[in-house]
Amino acid sequence: MSEIIRRRYCFYGAVQGVGFRFKANRAANIYGCTGWVRNDWDGSVTMEIQGQEAAIDRVIESLNRSLYIRIDRVEIKKLPTDMYESSFRTEMDY
Repeated sequence: MSEIIRRRYCFYGAVQGVGFRFKANRAANIYGCTGWVRNDWDGSVTMEIQGQEAAIDRVIESLNRSLYIRIDRVEIKKLPTDMYESSFRTEMDY
């Protein structure tokens, strides 16, 4: 089994009002990832996601394949894992 990692992604572009959080939540659950996703005040979306690197990559790929989502820029930060986290959730807007 691969190592579990955690990353914070900040997505910029057409990422609010296009089903981004729904799609992220659904993909994270399909690929067995935990974490959260939320809209931010500046029109971006932040997501913290934890799981095997290949599973996280699949979640990101599914977001990139969406018809309505357009990701222009992504900022990525590596984070320590949260061993107590057990699900993926959509947080309230900023």
